[in-house]
Amino acid sequence: MTEASRIRIWHAGSGRLLAEGPKGWGITPFEGNFYIRKKFFTGNNFRSTLIPGLCPYKGIYHWLDLELDGERVEKMLAWRYVIPNPLLPFVAFRIGLPGQHPALRYDWKSSPEKES
Repeated sequence: MTEASRIRIWHAGSGRLLAEGPKGWGITPFEGNFYIRKKFFTGNNFRSTLIPGLCPYKGIYHWLDLELDGERVEKMLAWRYVIPNPLLPFVAFRIGLPGQHPALRYDWKSSPEKES
């Protein structure tokens, strides 16, 4: 048997689960942050601020606020690369969350997987 890691990320203030999925192509840890595919979010909780940013090697992004129950509870908590570096496909159009933030809690679970 091999071990497969799952990552869970939730909002500390509300206890609401924001994302859960497999470590790897589903939720990719990179440079201390997490880049998450849309299907691994538990809801549509992030809203664009239209405030741009630039990483010299990852590309152009815009900031996102966390919105829960119609209220923006965490400003500029996440980001999305809208013009990404094609050499880094795991950041392209995914939502990035910081690996350490007081408003977020993280859980890495290992679960056994059957070998094929």
